[in-house]
Amino acid sequence: MSRPAFDLSLYLVTDRSCEARLPEVVHAAVRGGVSLVQLRDPQAKTGALIAQARALRALLAPLHIPLIINDRVDVALAAGADGVHVGQSDMRPEDARALLGPGRLIGLSVSTRQQLSAADLRAVDYLGVGPVYDTPTKPDADPAIGCAGLRELAATCQLPAVAIGGIHAGNAAQVIEAGVQGVAVVSAICAASDPERAARDLASIVRGALGR
Repeated sequence: MSRPAFDLSLYLVTDRSCEARLPEVVHAAVRGGVSLVQLRDPQAKTGALIAQARALRALLAPLHIPLIINDRVDVALAAGADGVHVGQSDMRPEDARALLGPGRLIGLSVSTRQQLSAADLRAVDYLGVGPVYDTPTKPDADPAIGCAGLRELAATCQLPAVAIGGIHAGNAAQVIEAGVQGVAVVSAICAASDPERAARDLASIVRGALGR
């Protein structure tokens, strides 16, 4: 079973702040150019998270936009999502692969060269690198690595990489120039008064920086 094709250029990570209008925000963001969506809500109960994931899967599958679930392999399996994204304190990628099988995507967060060298990347499809800048959406995040740290990690890793952490329209081009294949954003879209326009502006900047 082959894994879904994926495009990291504009990666939306959802936020609890838009829970009440989540499908609306995600649909608008995809219309604006979001290429991949991650459902992240560490506070949600399992049943509610599965329901959210199924609703987003029904929305995104006809549009050929992959749905990734943050951390929760069980939710990804129950909802038929396209994969999971795990952090350094979550399930190991190789264990996630054993549960998910070969047909789903696995992303891994890294912040340092030590984390990168310690990971078994044979089970991983892409890396989330950061936080590039300080971000209020994840208070327990590692210290910001800046574009210099991002450039170093991007040059070291052999997998496609998406940058995350404090990225918005004003710095997205600089982040792409550090050598990653895309940017992951939360509040730049979820907190925008017009998510579709915010996504469209970001997509234009990112794809321009990628030379597309």
